[in-house]
Amino acid sequence: MSVPQKALFNWSSGKDSALALYKILQNPDFKIECLLTSVNKQYQRISMHGVRVELLQAQAESIGIPLKIMEIPEMPTMEVYENVMTETLAELKNKGITHSIFGDIFLEDLRQYRENQLARIGFNGIFPIWKIPTQELIQEFISLGFKTIVVCVNEKYLDKSFVGRIIDQDFINDLPENVDVCGENGEFHTFTFDGPMFSQPIDFEIGEIVYRKYEKPANQNSSNDACDTNDETAFDFGFWYCDLIPK
Repeated sequence: MSVPQKALFNWSSGKDSALALYKILQNPDFKIECLLTSVNKQYQRISMHGVRVELLQAQAESIGIPLKIMEIPEMPTMEVYENVMTETLAELKNKGITHSIFGDIFLEDLRQYRENQLARIGFNGIFPIWKIPTQELIQEFISLGFKTIVVCVNEKYLDKSFVGRIIDQDFINDLPENVDVCGENGEFHTFTFDGPMFSQPIDFEIGEIVYRKYEKPANQNSSNDACDTNDETAFDFGFWYCDLIPK
């Protein structure tokens, strides 16, 4: 019987991460040593999702896997982001971890970027839900008993009414035709608070809903971690965030 490969899981706190983790935990070829999450150092919230660190920590505790937080400065350049990532992975590699697992579904350029960066450090990328149709994934997610709430929407695709909603069949039915049901193009982000991996649900209450618009970086080498895209019009649009307050 082969020894499982030590792996880290790139945990966003959302639904795609949850389903990918659920699947990889059933694969005897891998042992998940930690959940790795990037957090905005200034605000102590999950990058892109805007979820408080306290809720992230509650997730990891309920799932029963150690959490590794990677702190990223507000509006980092790509160079800064990649340096922090390289240092973090080098530290984990010294602990025998050789694989990095993601919940990506179909963004080819993103996967290529991840694999190129990992190869430089001697890691292998694993993508448990890659190329599975998103309609199929969201139905499986719901049928397994996962529960997730929308914490951020990009106003380019969705209006304020979608943020703060639980993803169920009604939510799916209400999505415009140009929006992927899993939000794979960055249309929305979620926080998963219950499911088959959780020893207990994450308790929270819905707080303030706020609007935030990001300024375009001053130079072309800069990257906005909350809106990672090459789209020229990306910074013409803002984001609605729903604050979740731990109880």
